[in-house]
Amino acid sequence: MDAFTVLRNDHESVLGMFEVLDGAPQGSGAQLSGLGTMVTDLVVAESRHEAIEQQYFWPLVRERLEDGDILADDAMSQENSGKHLLQKLENGKPGEDEYHGALAAFITAGRKHIAYEQNVVWPRLAAELSESELQELGATLLNAKKKAPTRPHPDTPSGPGAQKMMGTAAATLDKMRDAVTGRSHPPDPPTP
Repeated sequence: MDAFTVLRNDHESVLGMFEVLDGAPQGSGAQLSGLGTMVTDLVVAESRHEAIEQQYFWPLVRERLEDGDILADDAMSQENSGKHLLQKLENGKPGEDEYHGALAAFITAGRKHIAYEQNVVWPRLAAELSESELQELGATLLNAKKKAPTRPHPDTPSGPGAQKMMGTAAATLDKMRDAVTGRSHPPDPPTP
């Protein structure tokens, strides 16, 4: 599977979650609605997705595009802001005002970020990569996703080296925390 298909599948899964979460109940009804489970699925999916992008995708954008540093810096700034919102969701509970504010802000920012990637960055990178390079990157992304953190870690440096080294440690700790707390992971998006 090529890299853009891997990333597009993740984006479509997240956009589907956004559609459901847009109309999420607030107040006391939020606690009974299953909102917490859906948001946890969103946090896991986004944490894994952003980690693999920061480890492998954005470094390639920097390397292969003339203005790749600018594009990657813009995207990673958006992702890092998103991690802080995801951390608020991770720390909060449905029904709390700050939780719902963070969720609404994340949905808005997430849609904007996905559009930026798909409409601005992807066409330019696609023109620079061969089909075999896209296939190789896709395999790398899928493999890395299995080992990626399941929580946002907003204070972890976002560079690829730091992400690979610290991300592995964070992922190990996340998986232990998930096992102890019984936190489940959403399934990966289906492959076409």
